[in-house]
Amino acid sequence: MPETSELPPPPDVLRCAYMELIVTDLAASREFYVDVLGLVVTEEDDSAIYLRSFEEFIHHNLVLRQGETAGVAAFAFRVRSQDDVDKAETYYRALGCETRRGDFTAGVRNAVRVVDPLGFPYEFFYETDHVERLAWGYDLQGPGALVRLDHFNQVYPDVTEGAAYLEALGFKRTEDIQDEEGTTYAAWFCRKHTVHDTALTGGDGPRMHHVAFSTHEKHNILYICDKLGALRRSDAIERGPGRHGVSNAFYLYLRDPDGHRVEIYTQDYYTGDPDNPLVTWDVHDNQRRDWWGHAVVPSWYTEASLVMDLDGNPQPVRAREESSEMAVTIGADGFSYTRKDEIDQGFKLGNQV
Repeated sequence: MPETSELPPPPDVLRCAYMELIVTDLAASREFYVDVLGLVVTEEDDSAIYLRSFEEFIHHNLVLRQGETAGVAAFAFRVRSQDDVDKAETYYRALGCETRRGDFTAGVRNAVRVVDPLGFPYEFFYETDHVERLAWGYDLQGPGALVRLDHFNQVYPDVTEGAAYLEALGFKRTEDIQDEEGTTYAAWFCRKHTVHDTALTGGDGPRMHHVAFSTHEKHNILYICDKLGALRRSDAIERGPGRHGVSNAFYLYLRDPDGHRVEIYTQDYYTGDPDNPLVTWDVHDNQRRDWWGHAVVPSWYTEASLVMDLDGNPQPVRAREESSEMAVTIGADGFSYTRKDEIDQGFKLGNQV
């Protein structure tokens, strides 16, 4: 990539705004996301369904589009103005990336899509239809209501390279996982004032690890688990419920009918101050991924969704090259430590240990 000093200014990204998923059975996906998880249908036809969370006022937070190969067509970010869409197009052209301009979904106009330097399909948009915000629609919300789109998580072989790209784009790093040699295994980046809008997890990529929706409280997540059990759909639960060390949030990971991973997430913390301290976790600390120290299921480390190019074809996946220590450590939570007297403390907050 060119040096940052040689590039035009990047767009002013406000937040992650929607993901476009390619699904192979639109009816089965509708049942999962609407009937089970309760997302609101904004618009639908025979080829696509546009969904939003209860507090959203833009047209959609999730697009389900029928296709032959399951994958992710777009990680979409809202920018501050239409001028920032123009800036995104100029910025990525200067990076040597493929860009396209147009109306790629219903409800969003004059957007730009790119294949970024890491191989992910990004969209930047401003112009969008407004819809009714259902934050006060308690007659419509169930006890497991999904109220906001919170973040994306991306899998990429070189987290250090990916982090430099995202930070140049204007994202702030809030947390990361490192070893004693300074190798970075994963990192979290925000634009809105939460722990993250997107994250990078080290692994074969580019792939999509998960898309996350927020609830108000922990009990909303517990209800979702109970509902899945009552529906005899508990096999959709991959991991959790539990509490993360990273982000401090309560979580649940589900798999949709195509295997796309969805996190249900709540109660992380504010990161909006300019001197918000970076939290760095020791890769050997079991509590980084689960505060209670539970081992993580292997599929959570190895399985992820393909991402598409701008023509809808799957991007090639590059294997992560690493030492055997890195490969074992990141995927085997059970062999390292949890107890404070073994580690003093498994994370560093700023310069304090």
